[in-house]
Amino acid sequence: FQVITGGHYDVDCRLEDPDGVVLYKEMKKQYDSFTFTASRNGTYKFCFSNEFSTFTHKTVYFDFQVGEDPPLFPSENRVTALTQMESACVSIHEALKSVIDYQTHFRLREAQGRSRAEDLNTRVAYWSIGEAIILLVVSIGQVFLLKSFFSDKRTTTTRVGS
Repeated sequence: FQVITGGHYDVDCRLEDPDGVVLYKEMKKQYDSFTFTASRNGTYKFCFSNEFSTFTHKTVYFDFQVGEDPPLFPSENRVTALTQMESACVSIHEALKSVIDYQTHFRLREAQGRSRAEDLNTRVAYWSIGEAIILLVVSIGQVFLLKSFFSDKRTTTTRVGS
């Protein structure tokens, strides 16, 4: 699993077998990998918790790889050696599996970068709107201030005694 967005990019993770026995438990991890062989059939439960950071929502990517890949050739476990074409196919197959892993990694990095860029874009937009409002208020205030300098104030004169 890997935390893609939110907070400090950390979550709690727990994995339980069908009897409720905890197989894996980690606290505040950004990413991790856990490999195990199921000892019995049943429903295995896993839980990601954000209990310590309730103010931020988090997005978690997780991937299951169940079982071994079937053999590329039905007779791959034979006693005789593979032909040159069969061994080339096996090496290409292994290389493509590593390419899939790299693509997954880069997709996760792209998702993190996109989330960060969208958050930054939102903040810049709000900041710009705030600056525009402040600029408008200051401009209107200056107009009224300058207007008060040049306006004629009427003074009334009153005669005292005559």
